[in-house]
Amino acid sequence: MSYFGTIYADTELPSRARAVYMYLCDRSDAEGKCWPGIKTIAADMNLSHSTVKRALADLEQHGYLKKLPRYRPNGSSTSNLYSIQ
Repeated sequence: MSYFGTIYADTELPSRARAVYMYLCDRSDAEGKCWPGIKTIAADMNLSHSTVKRALADLEQHGYLKKLPRYRPNGSSTSNLYSIQ
C-alpha cells in the first residue's frame, strides 16, 4: 500500500493533517525531507498558522512525520526540518 493509501486509511487523522501531509510530500526531496516554514505552509494552503501547527502535531503524533528544529549559527531558530516517515 502506498503512503497515501496508509494515510487515507487512518480514520483518526483529521483532514487538515492529510492536506498538510500531501503538501509536505509534494515539496520533499528524494529522502522525504523538506523545510518549509509554518508561515509558508499557511500562505500556500490558505490556512491559519494555528491550523498548520495542529496538523503538524497530528502528523507527528500519528507517526507520519518527524520534526527536527534547526538553528542559525547565531543560535536563533529557523524553519524546522520535516522528515516524511
